[in-house]
Order: sequence, then structure tokens, then C-alpha cells
Amino acid sequence: MLRIAGVQHDIFWEDPEQNFARLGPLIAEAAVDADLVVLSEMFATGFSMEASRLAEPADGPTESFLRSQAAEHGVRIAASRPAVDADFERPVNQFMMVSPDGSVDRYTKTHPFSFAGEHEFYDAGSGTTPLLVGDVRVSPFICYDLRFAPEFWDVATQTDLYLVVANWPEARREHWLGLLAARAIENQAYVVGINRVGAGGGLRYSGDSRIFSPLGEVLAQAGTDEAILRATVDPQIVAQTRTTFPFLADRR
Repeated sequence: MLRIAGVQHDIFWEDPEQNFARLGPLIAEAAVDADLVVLSEMFATGFSMEASRLAEPADGPTESFLRSQAAEHGVRIAASRPAVDADFERPVNQFMMVSPDGSVDRYTKTHPFSFAGEHEFYDAGSGTTPLLVGDVRVSPFICYDLRFAPEFWDVATQTDLYLVVANWPEARREHWLGLLAARAIENQAYVVGINRVGAGGGLRYSGDSRIFSPLGEVLAQAGTDEAILRATVDPQIVAQTRTTFPFLADRR
């Protein structure tokens, strides 16, 4: 089993140091009775297109902050950031899961958000790879990826938990909520969706973070304020759901 604590938080626009100061106490609170703490997409900068200025290498201050927090509190921490990666020509929007021992699992956003011009500044990844976190199989995604059901279907049989970090704007909040529930129901897996609140880059964000069960039931939810969501992910519940309702076997 995996104890999840999702931190729904505001973001100081393009100001990593202020965000580190804001999030330190929230991470400490979330880490109590948790194995994995989840922050938002681009948690230290906001959803900025200043990729060339904000992107950092692996030894930069943002990843160093997460490493120190993971080590101090003895938890894994997941989030995304603008990153420099030798496998790509341009910066990428990169998910990281940092472990207390300093190791890092990475996933690069498959679908840059072209509606906001993200594709003009960030390279795209080539798909997610499930991670084994304890006995739970976790497939990470970032924000706009949520709209592309085939990406979730492709890894369904290898996934107990879909983890979606986001900066999803208030104007399309109903899409966020509907798609999170749909991904849980159609893939019979847990879905954790952690969004930011506040305003940045001319947009407002309503939060609406959620944790869904493999049957699409809401296990934890947040409104429009900063909050910490908690739930326990049990892979046996996923297996039991898929045995009781063997819908995945009928996919063509």
C-alpha cells in the first residue's frame, strides 16, 4: 500500500526561492503519515513559457530543494519543473519523483499544451513508463496529457495509480474534474490529480484537486484554497476491481 498526501498550493510567479519557502512547511505537514507527497506541475515557477531562462539541470536549485526535503522527511516527493535534459534539444516540462536516498525517476510531458504555445518552448516526451513505488505501480502524467485517453489505456494493465500533476485553469475546471473521473473509471485504477490555486501568467486556477478510487469514487477532494489531500492506495483493491468487473479484457 502507498499513503499519498497531495499538496494543493499557490505559486509565486517565476520565483523558485519564494516557492521553496512557502512549500517547506506544507511538505513537512504533508509528510506526516505519508509515503509520497505530490506537488503541482511547474511547482517552483508557475506555468511559464520562459523556458530558456527558468529551465535547470539536475543539480540545479529546484531538484536540490526536493532532494533535501525528501531526505529530511523520509518520503518520496513528486512534482514537475522546467528542465534541461541532455536527451532533448530544448528544455522540457519534466516530472520528477525524488526518493529519500536521492535517486530520481523522471517523465517528460508527452503533450505540450499547444493552445498556450508550450510546444514552441518545450520539447515533447515519448510516453510514460510505470514506476514501482513499494508494491504500487505508478504511471505519471502532466496536466494536458489528461485529455489523451490512449496514453492512459496503453499502460492500464501495468498501473495501479495514475498520478497527474497540473496547472489546470479555472476556465476549464469541469473538464479537469470529468477527465480525472473518466480515467479512473475506464482504467479501473486510482487517479491522483493535484492542481494549483491562485493566479499566475494572466490565468486563475481553482485547484479542485481530487483522489479517485478504481470505481471512480471520490476519496479526497479540495476546493479553491491551499489544502492537503490524503488517501491510501491499495493495489489489491485494483486487482479485486478488475476481477469483479473484467472490463479491460474486452478492449479491442
